[in-house]
Amino acid sequence: MDLDLTGHRAVVTGASVGIGAETVRALAEHGADVAFCARTPEAVDALVAEMAAAGGGKVYGYVADLADADATERFCDALEAELGAPDLLVNNVGASPSRNFLYMTDDEWHDLFELNVMAAVRLTRRFLPAMRKAHWGRVVMINTVAAKYPGAALVDYAATKAGLAAATKALARKYAADGVLINSVMPGRVRTAMWERTALEIAESRGSTDQDAIEAVFTERSTDIPIGRYGTSREIANAVLFLCSDLASYFAGATIDVDGGLGSHVY
Repeated sequence: MDLDLTGHRAVVTGASVGIGAETVRALAEHGADVAFCARTPEAVDALVAEMAAAGGGKVYGYVADLADADATERFCDALEAELGAPDLLVNNVGASPSRNFLYMTDDEWHDLFELNVMAAVRLTRRFLPAMRKAHWGRVVMINTVAAKYPGAALVDYAATKAGLAAATKALARKYAADGVLINSVMPGRVRTAMWERTALEIAESRGSTDQDAIEAVFTERSTDIPIGRYGTSREIANAVLFLCSDLASYFAGATIDVDGGLGSHVY
């Protein structure tokens, strides 16, 4: 299988840990030069240092808060000056706060929309023209199965991600003829830092914080997943890697669920 990305330039947003960081690793390991951003300087520096030692494509790290339009523009300016116009874009940045609908303010709704939708809109709008000119490009939106199966505790998260899913499908239909293929990856339950914190809180409420107690929480919460476990960030990154490669040359507007078989829909 040809997953070689040598000569390609990638951007991954929200990428200091978890799915974003694994995506940076996967793309760079397969030859792409990768620019990424996150809000924590120490985490950015750590990933850059790790990848410099690992070899593969060059990796450039930036500190940026993509919920802010001006900060997003500065990030784009900086990476274009250093890396050049990217032909691979992975819109990963996002947040999934758990909160009560009745107590959420308009500002909280607006702020989450800025991060979960407008960050992807701004990055895609910025880099799409160069991809169209080259008649080759890949845009991958990291979405969530919550866009299809919303839960009451994540109503704003689900709403913003459902909006992103619709925008992705519409953009894919418009720009596929220009050689720019735009697709979505929808992770299910992935063992990221967020889920680790949740498992720790549950274990703590039961009177124990040792690793066995935490693993017991994950086991209990995996019983409805056909594969029988939570996914890993690398398993999501592998799907992104595929969509960024020439192997995905006939994928446009696709939504790939990476959920261990959890989704029950037929189409």
